[in-house]
Amino acid sequence: MNRMSSDTRQYIDLHLHSTCSDGAFSPAELVERAGKAGLTAIAIADHDSVTGISEAVTAGEIGGIKVIPAVELSVQFGAWQDIHLLGYGIDYADSGFLERLNGFRQRRERRNVEILERVNERLTHEGRSGLELSQVLAYARDAIGRPHIARALIDRGYVKSVEDAFQRYLVPCNVPKAYWPIDDAIAGIRRVGGAAVLAHPTTISTDRQELRQAIRELADLGLDGVEAFNNLAQPDEMEFLRRLAGELGLLVTGGSDFHGIEEGLEMGKGRGGMRFSASLLAPLKKRLAERQDQLLSL
Repeated sequence: MNRMSSDTRQYIDLHLHSTCSDGAFSPAELVERAGKAGLTAIAIADHDSVTGISEAVTAGEIGGIKVIPAVELSVQFGAWQDIHLLGYGIDYADSGFLERLNGFRQRRERRNVEILERVNERLTHEGRSGLELSQVLAYARDAIGRPHIARALIDRGYVKSVEDAFQRYLVPCNVPKAYWPIDDAIAGIRRVGGAAVLAHPTTISTDRQELRQAIRELADLGLDGVEAFNNLAQPDEMEFLRRLAGELGLLVTGGSDFHGIEEGLEMGKGRGGMRFSASLLAPLKKRLAERQDQLLSL
């Protein structure tokens, strides 16, 4: 992984979450933290939400941090559910895209309220007081997510960590998500000028033959890139993904998937202190410029 840490002294993080979905820090706070971490560019990719992008872009202009508009969608691909698709450089003011996002966001909000209700049922069964929605919302911006419920559980002293909260309450009390069909999600991202990138690809499969075939099929559907450098892959898996991207002509991106609540996970860093090189930005910018030219020619 020396290639990632020695080719430049400028670093980025293209996968962050804010309080506009399930992160702990506001978009402006993430920009501020990015500056302190020595990052030159970031992408705040909230789940099914672009509401924090304007705030982040403004804060970035003040703080000298490049903010790339982004979003993370939960998609379905064949038999696989909850595959995560990142959209970079999107037109986050497009009315059609916003309408579709809002529909999924509303379903997400209903799901998280149902999860909270189930958690409270379990707490009552244990002889404990339930959590008020207002308590959970104190950790969020617009809508609650499971990490926000986890933080409220920690605050009450019911669990010791986020991992503990998920294991004891949030996984057993889970409610199924609604998913975009992946071909529709890829097309939607491209329609608003964005580049579609598969997040932490090894969550699809750690079998390399199966993963290779899946990414080939996604490339045929219009996938632009893979998040080869991420915190869910081992170094040899990252190298496999980097090489596969080269074979298929796909972009390579990297990001921490930072929410601000994970133990031992830092913004701008991956496994073993790996950092994400700013050299990853040039191919992404080139692809986005090409996408804009394509749209203008239609």
